[in-house]
Amino acid sequence: MKCLLQRVQEAQVRIDDQLHGSISHGLLAFICAEHGDTKETVERAVDKILKLRIFSDEDGKMNLSLSQSNGGLLVVSQFTLAADTRRGNRPSFTNAATPAVGEALYEYFLEYARTQHHDVASGSFGANMQVHLINDGPVTIPMEF
Repeated sequence: MKCLLQRVQEAQVRIDDQLHGSISHGLLAFICAEHGDTKETVERAVDKILKLRIFSDEDGKMNLSLSQSNGGLLVVSQFTLAADTRRGNRPSFTNAATPAVGEALYEYFLEYARTQHHDVASGSFGANMQVHLINDGPVTIPMEF
């Protein structure tokens, strides 16, 4: 599983010009399931994301987790994180999980995240989405599980 986290002041996802999910300050997490990923992979990813200390404390140090900063989590599926660009000029996405597996793991990611955190919003698997965000920092962190 690959994730790309962006610390944001606010973020929202729209589908067909309709607001689908939004958060105020927190994390925008683009996620991609890959071959071999399981529910355990998802749980490890969610646990790490929620505990990652990338929010500023009162001294301005990155020392607080998402939960400690009372931030929201906006989750967006993005299979293009599995892109392999080592050969040629067209990315290969063969490392991405099949759509059926990817959707099941995405839905489980949301389900599990909502049991662990109070403010979780999402996009929609496979939809053409417009993501609007205001980066905070910017802080952008790629993660692999």
